[in-house]
Amino acid sequence: MSRILVIKLGALGDFVQAFGAFASIRAAFPHATVTLLTTAPFVDLGRAAPWFDEVLTDERPSMGNLPGLWRLSRKLRGYDRVFDLQTSGRSKTYFRLAGQPANWSGISDGCCHPHGNPSRNDMHTLARLDDQLHDAGVTPLPRSVPRWLEGNGPEIAAPYVVLVPGAAFHRPQKRWPTSRFAEVANALVAKGIRPVIVGTQTEAPLAQDILRLCPTALDLTGRTTLIELAGVLDRAQIVIGNDTGPMHLAAAMDTPCITLFGPDSDPRLTAPLTPTAGRTDLIVVPDLAMLPAARVETCLEAMLSR
Repeated sequence: MSRILVIKLGALGDFVQAFGAFASIRAAFPHATVTLLTTAPFVDLGRAAPWFDEVLTDERPSMGNLPGLWRLSRKLRGYDRVFDLQTSGRSKTYFRLAGQPANWSGISDGCCHPHGNPSRNDMHTLARLDDQLHDAGVTPLPRSVPRWLEGNGPEIAAPYVVLVPGAAFHRPQKRWPTSRFAEVANALVAKGIRPVIVGTQTEAPLAQDILRLCPTALDLTGRTTLIELAGVLDRAQIVIGNDTGPMHLAAAMDTPCITLFGPDSDPRLTAPLTPTAGRTDLIVVPDLAMLPAARVETCLEAMLSR
């Protein structure tokens, strides 16, 4: 039985967008033992997924941490094929740590299945992953909803709309002001729809800002695992948020999404896309601080009426 290693380290949006690639590799090698190498935040998600027989944790040792590199090297060796779906500056060095195996798909110098498309950095993540699989001889499957994530998380009385006010901690300019999220939350309450706020524990202060202006909103920040969050997003009417990981998870569940983009990220490369066309709206502005709540509410009204 052949052994296959898939490398995907994160972040959340990138990991979720690799679901289709994971499924395609599993389908191409139905009798192989498929192992995922990922980082700690995504180990449970990987273990719950139907595509992997084993999940290993990359502790991301520094290049000066020789014992850590030795342990990582052992995790990378002994496979018949390796798919580096991370294709980062870090993961490309894993080719040498793995002993330069004969069957490696990625961007490492000297690998046998390089993703050599000169436009790879100008492609949407989903298209880039499909293109990499093509170059490695794997046929990408059509996108589908990950049914194994349905039904998880706390039950919330319908109808509700999820708000995602967070974004990468080191990129606060990707965040729409919480006062505007609160305006949208109050507009939802006026329609009989409950606002539900999600995010990590570190984003709880953002939720508190919204709750001060809309106390009937439900705060789930820091209170769900990723698997539970997927279930909450799946049952929502709509999800509204910044360009951040939970929006990609919502899109993967085929939930209608309104994603807010400022100048700090490019929707051509990173827009959350649902498997069903036409369920994602993007609002792209030069400065999120200048985006009025009324514009988002108009988009929300149109989506609710579809």
